[in-house]
Amino acid sequence: MQIPHDGYVLVADGQKMLFFRNEGDEAYPNLEVVSAMEQQNAKTAEQGTDEPGRSAAGVAAGHSGMTPKAGRSAYSETDFHKLEEQRFAADAADMLKRRALANEFEALLIVAPPTTLGELRRHYHGEVESRLVGEIPKDLTNHPVDEIERIIAES
Repeated sequence: MQIPHDGYVLVADGQKMLFFRNEGDEAYPNLEVVSAMEQQNAKTAEQGTDEPGRSAAGVAAGHSGMTPKAGRSAYSETDFHKLEEQRFAADAADMLKRRALANEFEALLIVAPPTTLGELRRHYHGEVESRLVGEIPKDLTNHPVDEIERIIAES
């Protein structure tokens, strides 16, 4: 994947975001950090202590069979960790929108794991989409910058 000189690269996952400017050229990117942000996102078990809710099933819930079956049905447990990752991706998309509207970049490459990339796409502003030169569905947030540059050049 080629990113032009002065193009920007966002490398993100659900907890960490690195925003780079390419000081090199398309063939040999030289990424310089513009900004970095990381949030602490504890496991769901550490964020929520309530048990999932339950509801009555069967007669009270409108069971229509001949023999009433009383029972209980559990709601699924809220995944607070996943919700925080989705919020973080929405915040990253908002940052991209603000920077695009301020004309801080003309070309943008996004590198993120597939789930984060999907969440980012849900929040892309038109100005961000118009400047997007590509997406790489990989998690590179914990890789050294020289390895990120190599992967981008080879993609």
